[in-house]
Amino acid sequence: MTTGLRIGVDIGGTFTDLVLSDNGGRTWSLKCASTPHELERAVLSGVQSLLKAANCGPEEVVEVLHGTTVGSNTLLEHRGATTGLITTKGFRDVLEIGRVRTPDMFDLQWEKPAPLVPRRLRQEVSERIAADGEIVTVLDENELYAVAAGLLQEGVVTIAVCFINSFRNPVHEVCAEQLLREWFPDTAVTTSVSVLAEMREYERTSTTVVNAYVLPVLRYYLQRLEDGLRTIGIEAPLLVSDSNGGLATAKTAREKPVFFISSGRSAGVAGAARLGRSLEQDNIVVFDMGGTTASASLVRDGTISRANEYEFRSGISTPARFIKAGGYMMRVPTIDVAEVGSGGGSIAWIDEGGLLQVGPISAGAEPGPACYALGNERPTVTDANVVLGVLNPNSLVGGSLPIDAECSMKAIDRHIADPLGLSRVEAAAGIRQIINVAMARAIRSVTVERGRDPRDMTLIAFGGSGPAHAVDVAVLLGITKVIVPVMSGVFSAVGMLGADVEHNFVQNLFRGLDQLETAEVVDVIQHLRHEGAGRLHNDGFERSHFDMRFSADMHYLGQSSELTVGFEPID
Repeated sequence: MTTGLRIGVDIGGTFTDLVLSDNGGRTWSLKCASTPHELERAVLSGVQSLLKAANCGPEEVVEVLHGTTVGSNTLLEHRGATTGLITTKGFRDVLEIGRVRTPDMFDLQWEKPAPLVPRRLRQEVSERIAADGEIVTVLDENELYAVAAGLLQEGVVTIAVCFINSFRNPVHEVCAEQLLREWFPDTAVTTSVSVLAEMREYERTSTTVVNAYVLPVLRYYLQRLEDGLRTIGIEAPLLVSDSNGGLATAKTAREKPVFFISSGRSAGVAGAARLGRSLEQDNIVVFDMGGTTASASLVRDGTISRANEYEFRSGISTPARFIKAGGYMMRVPTIDVAEVGSGGGSIAWIDEGGLLQVGPISAGAEPGPACYALGNERPTVTDANVVLGVLNPNSLVGGSLPIDAECSMKAIDRHIADPLGLSRVEAAAGIRQIINVAMARAIRSVTVERGRDPRDMTLIAFGGSGPAHAVDVAVLLGITKVIVPVMSGVFSAVGMLGADVEHNFVQNLFRGLDQLETAEVVDVIQHLRHEGAGRLHNDGFERSHFDMRFSADMHYLGQSSELTVGFEPID
């Protein structure tokens, strides 16, 4: 009897990838179509198929590790819960003011994204904490009740609370949370001090709002998935991949979904870094292309590039310091990944000026590319690859997905080749070239824009479409070495199998170094240690398995951006 089974699951916009591993090192993998309207359905049926292929029972599973696009898709499609924001009088418009800048000062066509909370659902209450933490105005509880009740009448189901200077003194936010949960027990409440107890009003407000906006959606999905796993006999804990490449319990993900917006793709980067180290490749460009999106990240000297904030936006989503204000800011630990809406399912089209465009709209899993013969008649990148002979003209996904090459030909002829006066092959080659350039641009954003020369690096490509485009993308960038790992189509799910459970804790200690007392630092370190140990103990881990790492976000006086400096506390 096989024991110690672990299952890695990564849900993409087109396919759901699953990998089963036993304690003897054997693996089984499966790639199946995602089910957008009931994402857990593909996961559950895939898990059952894997267990059957391995001739194992559900009781042998000890962990289910899960990466999901629920959070990012919720933001992308603006289908989050109706959210209200309660803030201090005078700070109602923080979300609109933002950082008072645009991502490109010369782009006259740029439009600022609409706030996730419209102005009518952003309300103020009387309270004020001074910059030094002193209470200036006591929280008006009657006003808080009236404001919250009014928001609920407007259809709000989740409330974000962000008061000025609460990072210095959280007493009003803590009180507001307790009262709101008591008065309205069916309403989800997120306070800024529970997700980001740091200075900067815009970043803190935006991060809190994103958490509140996504929370009901991800909470409902994870609950359905856990219930489904129990139904098929799996009692093992469900761990969710976070944006930093680690894992956390489903309970944590339900409480703080903002830390899981980039769930899944970060696991692929972590897996690629481990693969690079085993191959003695320390400088790596990680390239992941699926059916809906493509992403790129950088591993330098064997170390994964990380950032302390991430901005989700259209075009290229990236933590780059040079491109700001174009999306929804989340100040959370994250692997430094640039993402573009370019994948195998991206639809090719002709714009009003007669130019060929590809994406960002995707055919997704339903109905999928034209060659799936499921109702889509628009050509996609996958159809172009079928016409060019890059992909098998009869089937995909190891033969489990039959395709109709004739549908690809008809779609490209009708929508691209004939209108532009091109041959079928020329039109398909044009689609492929456009998508390759878009992906090369994403890689440049994490290399050239960071002052790194990609020509000195190795490209590791994975994902359902990554290997099919890797060499052409490498040529565009001058990269001379490309590695395609085994099980590349499900590599992000494989990456989860090697990830660790992690938690991140922050405590504010806003002082100049010349004013900092050693006792203060020791108290903060002890508090964080106690908090971290308590959370890991509740997750079921023994103290001997803990590994705690500390860092300080520091800046010179007058600067507005921090440098993260790691340190080892002296016991």
